[in-house]
Amino acid sequence: MGLRSKGDNQLLDYKTQERFYNKIVERYLIFAADARRGDELNRKLACLNIAQDNANRDAAPTTQTVPNPADLINGKPDANELDAITMGMRKLREGIVASKSIDDFSIQAYIFCIRLSILLKHWESYHPAMCHLLQVMHPKYPLSSTELQEFAAYQVLDLACRQSDLAKAYSIRLALGLRDPKVDEVLKAIAHDNYFLFWKVKREVDGYKAKIMEFAGEEMKLHALKSIGKTYLSIELDSLEQLTDSSWSVLTEAYSVGWQLEGTKVVIRKPKPR
Repeated sequence: MGLRSKGDNQLLDYKTQERFYNKIVERYLIFAADARRGDELNRKLACLNIAQDNANRDAAPTTQTVPNPADLINGKPDANELDAITMGMRKLREGIVASKSIDDFSIQAYIFCIRLSILLKHWESYHPAMCHLLQVMHPKYPLSSTELQEFAAYQVLDLACRQSDLAKAYSIRLALGLRDPKVDEVLKAIAHDNYFLFWKVKREVDGYKAKIMEFAGEEMKLHALKSIGKTYLSIELDSLEQLTDSSWSVLTEAYSVGWQLEGTKVVIRKPKPR
């Protein structure tokens, strides 16, 4: 079954959309089960607990599969399977848009696609889907208050962390009526280059938000290293690793910090002799 953008019309049919969605979910569940059984278990994308209370819509509760960070692994052997699932989700979204379908099923399908795409850090999938959900679907078929808060938070974080557009992030936060103290702290941390607050919040939020925050992680880490290098002569190793959210081996190998480790203390530079 091809893409709507390539001229394939099969997914214009509602029943076909539902069958195709069920196939995607089934394939995802098989993949997740294999990941749990395999040796790759320790290489999962994340191990954070995800609240699954958003699975039911207010108006008509339905059973919905909720992608969980613990289901996915970060390994090349499964890249083809993840690509197939991602492509399947794109086909489904194109079919739903082309058929102008906005109902419980289409919103459920979009929610599943967005959540899974976030866990895969595939912004090319979750960004357009999230915009369509909030800007096109929600005005015509309102999300529940819980769902609106959830996806508004994702959009605000994406603007701030991936797109580096704080002004628009604050604007969308206001427009969508987002009330999330953790998201507010992330915006504050980025605005003030507060890397300590950024890593603190990243450890406290759920797996979806943490995954989006990873887009800003590199910049925050580099800022932390520059600030530490200018401010300290030496620093305790555990403090350095906490402030940069990285192990000593990663800092020396990937960032070539050039600092010296003496026991549990990292010597950044020695005082100039008088």
